[in-house]
Amino acid sequence: MSTRREFIAGAAATAAIATGKPFHASASSNANTATTLWYSQEAKQWLEALPLGNGNQGAMIFGGVTQERLALSDSTAWSGAPNEHSVNPEAKAHIAEIRQLLFDGKYVEATQLSRKYVAGHATNFGTNLPLPDVLIDFESPSHPITDYHRTLTLDDAVAEVSFRSGGQSHSREAFASHAHRLIAYRIAHPSSFRVHFAASQLPFTVHTEGNRLVLLGRAVETKHSDGKSGVNFEIHVEVITQDGHTEPNTNGITVKKARTATILIAIATSFRGNDPNAACRQTLTTARSLSYEKLKEAHIADYAPLFRRMSFSLGSDSNENTPTDMRISNVKKGASDPGLHALFFQFGRYLTIAGSRADSHLPLALQGIWNDGLAAAMGWTDDFHLDINTEQNYWAAEVCNLSECQTPLFRFLEFLRIAGQKPAREMYDAPGWIAHTVANPWGYTAPGDVGWGNFPVAGVWLSLQMWEHYRFTNDKVFLRQTAFPIFRDAAEFFLAYMATEPTHGWLVTGPSESPENAFKDPRGGNASESMMPAVDRVMTFALFDICEQTCKALNSDMPLADRVKTAKAKLPPLQIGSHGQLQEWLKDVEDAYPNHRHTSQLTSLYPESQVDVRTTPTLAHAAEITIQRRVAAPDWEQTEWGRANFMAFYARLLKGDESVHYLNDLLSHATGNNLLTFSQGGVAGAEQNIFAIDGNTGGTAAIAEMLVQSQRGEIELLPALPDAWPNGEVRGLCARGGYTVDIAWQNGVLIHAAVRSRFSGAIPVRYRDSVKSFNMAANETLRLRPTMFK
Repeated sequence: MSTRREFIAGAAATAAIATGKPFHASASSNANTATTLWYSQEAKQWLEALPLGNGNQGAMIFGGVTQERLALSDSTAWSGAPNEHSVNPEAKAHIAEIRQLLFDGKYVEATQLSRKYVAGHATNFGTNLPLPDVLIDFESPSHPITDYHRTLTLDDAVAEVSFRSGGQSHSREAFASHAHRLIAYRIAHPSSFRVHFAASQLPFTVHTEGNRLVLLGRAVETKHSDGKSGVNFEIHVEVITQDGHTEPNTNGITVKKARTATILIAIATSFRGNDPNAACRQTLTTARSLSYEKLKEAHIADYAPLFRRMSFSLGSDSNENTPTDMRISNVKKGASDPGLHALFFQFGRYLTIAGSRADSHLPLALQGIWNDGLAAAMGWTDDFHLDINTEQNYWAAEVCNLSECQTPLFRFLEFLRIAGQKPAREMYDAPGWIAHTVANPWGYTAPGDVGWGNFPVAGVWLSLQMWEHYRFTNDKVFLRQTAFPIFRDAAEFFLAYMATEPTHGWLVTGPSESPENAFKDPRGGNASESMMPAVDRVMTFALFDICEQTCKALNSDMPLADRVKTAKAKLPPLQIGSHGQLQEWLKDVEDAYPNHRHTSQLTSLYPESQVDVRTTPTLAHAAEITIQRRVAAPDWEQTEWGRANFMAFYARLLKGDESVHYLNDLLSHATGNNLLTFSQGGVAGAEQNIFAIDGNTGGTAAIAEMLVQSQRGEIELLPALPDAWPNGEVRGLCARGGYTVDIAWQNGVLIHAAVRSRFSGAIPVRYRDSVKSFNMAANETLRLRPTMFK
């Protein structure tokens, strides 16, 4: 289980950076010390199993000795259907009345009217659903099991199980191939076994066709839809063996006395008119013509180039021979484990690749492409939450050198742009498009229930990922053809939708909510509806600023640039409240829930940079007070994504030790033994821990912010390096403007850095309090030493 070979490569990379010599990681020796999760026992529950994914289909591998469980999922296995009547038809007639109540300070009355007239009708909304498990039942070993190892190697995305029994070695491995759109499972030891499907809450039938199991099912349920609406799906399982005897029966396939066997799994649904039967058959026809070795080779050739764009190590990993679950347990007890931090970072990158490829049908949902069945059974569903979670799923993509993994999100935004024209027109009598708190693949963009679901800037927040893609890549073709129509139409909506606040003449949104919080009405009671909470101001300011910059960059639609510039100047300022906190609402009201999980006003600090420790220090201090007040409140709602947020907030505040504190908190209290993060039981109505991918992706993005920042138009090296990471090296981080950055440090001090540029021009580089400007040619590498910053 040792990763010593990888550590030697990591040391070589560090030495190469320090000397200024090039280092090229190869497929057999890459510069990662943190690329393997491993365990000395099989998984007993979902949050111990190991995730595989090919961008559309996922599998959780349990690694059982006598029974292997492959918990299957597909990003398009959705219940529900399009709903032409999601918008409340009475909304338009009452928006002005609700606004006046809010301007008059009658918040409870406005909330009551909003509940009656604004809330949408989420009939047949649906949810993503887990598919039936594939089970492989093995003969019980006649001798005790020894030397059990279960691993997931991130470098090649292959899961393995090995053990010994009676002097006989047993090995199994699995991968999810994006290259061939299937899941492959290999058994390489003398064995007899049976392959079949587990029971499921979904309706399905099974039959055999020779050595193939064929399951036909429907993704339907009654909690979020009518029990009839949903996609059809098929799972075809083919068992291939050269030396064993295959016996199909009614609902399974038995293989006797095989030394080797390969199980190929194809999954497809009827989403958007696809023929799942034809898709599965084509997948297996193609795969069957290749050997297992060729399938694996194609899988690694397709996956590894993305993962190996980056490496990250934090010195010699003294815990590399300790099982991953024990490492997490030790962190819970207060141990320092930088190697686990690096592993968690790379695991977040792995999940991004495994869950979201350029050709994926849908972007990462609340649980990515995996599904434990628990979120789907909750009121909040396994869907697209647009009030932070879906955004957070993609925060790591650009900075962690996985830009094309955002492509499914961009297609989804184009879909929302069309679907969101309906509520814009029917609710607000406005052009353009809008999306609120939740969305699904059926085009739901209306508000959800009042109290959490009326968040009109949700689509804007999600579309900021497009702007970040442009800022990191300088891709003007993308900006012109893909991003600008999204921004332009959103701006047209908000220019028409916003109202003038009577006291100051500010341009404001509303009725709106600060997700998913409420405040104390000075007249008594709690209220959720208000005019322009701080997060709305952050997002509309960003939208107008982006449109102004885009029009100038493209030399196009200058009248729009003038309109948004004028509107931007009329937005209210970010304000500091009576407690010294960054104010969450337009007026300085008291929190109804001081312990609330959301801190949406801090989007101004991250992912936006409208609050900045260097350029707006007073507001930055107020942002920190906001965090401190949340944490100090009794029973603070500690979520996985909230901890990741705090990591990023403190990185932007240049306080790396605080960021690491919340990283350890995330690992200790909201991370399973398989490193997947979860929403804790007791929060938001959950009775048990429920997997949510945003802690992984958001945490990975926050770690990147600790190592490099570029939001101010300069590249800052090691802006929030914590004391817990005295030595390390990172290669392949990305910075805005088309730059790739390598950094090595020892004893907390920069040793050497390399900045590679795709474009020519000047770039300021900051290290600590010193900033130096450098002119670079396209494709040039700038090598930096600490003496250059004195």
